[in-house]
Amino acid sequence: MTRFSRTTLDSGATIVTERMEEVRSVTVGFWFDVGARDEPDNLAGTSHFLEHLLFKGTPTRTAKQIADAFDHVGGDVNAFTGKEYTCYYSRVLDDDLPMALDVLSDMIRNSTIDPTELESERKVILEEIAMHEDAPDELVHDLFYRCMWDRHPLGRPVLGFNDTVGKVTRDEVAGYWQERYAPNNLVVAAAGHIDHDHLVGEVQRLFGEGSGRRTLRSGSVPNPSGGVRVFKRPTEQAHIVTGTVGIHRSHEDRHALTVLDTIVGGGMSSRLFQEVREKRGLAYSVYSYRSLFADTGSFAIYAGTTPQNADTVLDIFRAEVDSIVSDGITEAELARAKGHVKGSLVLSGEDPGSRMNRLGRQQLTNGEILSIDELIEKFERLDMDDIQRVIAEVLGAGEWQTTVVGPFDEDAFDKHAA
Repeated sequence: MTRFSRTTLDSGATIVTERMEEVRSVTVGFWFDVGARDEPDNLAGTSHFLEHLLFKGTPTRTAKQIADAFDHVGGDVNAFTGKEYTCYYSRVLDDDLPMALDVLSDMIRNSTIDPTELESERKVILEEIAMHEDAPDELVHDLFYRCMWDRHPLGRPVLGFNDTVGKVTRDEVAGYWQERYAPNNLVVAAAGHIDHDHLVGEVQRLFGEGSGRRTLRSGSVPNPSGGVRVFKRPTEQAHIVTGTVGIHRSHEDRHALTVLDTIVGGGMSSRLFQEVREKRGLAYSVYSYRSLFADTGSFAIYAGTTPQNADTVLDIFRAEVDSIVSDGITEAELARAKGHVKGSLVLSGEDPGSRMNRLGRQQLTNGEILSIDELIEKFERLDMDDIQRVIAEVLGAGEWQTTVVGPFDEDAFDKHAA
C-alpha cells in the first residue's frame, strides 16, 4: 500500500513523499529547478561545476567527513545535473534519515566553495570534458543537440566547455549558487519508510526562509535546424544520431510519444532493433529516445556501426520513419508496446530510488503526481488515433537533423540532407 503526500511551505519549497511500508530504507532528493539551460553563455557548465563543489566541505564538515557520514551507515549520497534541473540525493536506513537531511542541507546551504578546492575540481571537470570528447558514442548526442539547437542554451552540453569552465571565477559560481538555490526553486522528494509530517518539519526548519531568483523559462523556445553535420574522428565505428523536434513535457500526447518511442526503438522487439541488429547485423547498439523540456522536446534515433555500413543504416532509419508516417503501426505493435511500458513502470516502482526520482521529477516539471496505477491507466487508454496523432506531429512534421561522428569527410552524407 502506498500513500502520496504533498506540502508547500510559505517559502515556496515543496515536499512530496510516498510511504512504502514494506521497506526499511528511505531515498530523499533535493531537486532544484535550475540546470544547464539556465546559465548565461559565459557560465556554461556552472550548474555541473557547482554539483561537484557542494561536496567539498562546509564550515563544520570537510569533504571527507561528508563522505564518512554516509559510509559509516552504509548509505549512498550523490547528485546529477540535467538541462533543466539539478538533484542531490541519498539513500539510507530510515533511522539514519535525520543525518542524511542534516548533511545534505548543510552542503546545499553552507558550502564554503573554497578557492583551493575550486581549482582542484576545475581540473577534474576539464578531465571529465576530455574523457567525454574521447567517448564518441556519448559525444554524438551532445553534438546532435548543438547542431539542432545552435546558439540556444538547450543546445549546450551539461558539462559546459573548456573555455567557460576554465575561466569561471569563484565569485561567479557562488553568486549563481546563492541566487538560484532558493526555497522557491526547491522540491524535496522522498520515498520509502518515511513520515511525511516529520520531513515537512525538517524542511521547514532548514528551508523555511530565504529568497532567490525563481526560475522562469518563458519566451526562449529554440529555433531548430535540419541538415547533416559530420564531425571527423579517427574512430572504429560511425556514431549516428538523427532526430527532430518533439513535444514539451506537459503536452497531452507525451504518453502516446512514450509508446511510439517503444515501437520505434525502445526494446528488443522494436522496429529498429529487429531490422538493424537482428535481421541485418549492422549494429550492436541501436535505439530511439525522446527528451521533453519545459517548452520543446526532441525525438532521436542512434546507432553505432562500421563506417562502410553507415549509409545503409541511415537509409534504414529513413525507411522505417517514412513507413510509420505513411502506413502507421499495427494493433499488435501497439499492444506489445503498452505491455512493455506497463511492465517497466511496475518493475521500476519496486525501488525507493526510482520512486523518489519519479516523485521529484513529476512535481518539479509538471506539478502533477501520478501513481503507477494512474500512469498505467493513461497508457491503457491510448488507442490508434492517439498514436497516429503523435506520429504526424513528431515524425512527420519538422525537419530532421543528422549528426555523424566518424572517419568521414564533411560531405560524406550530403545525400541524406534532403
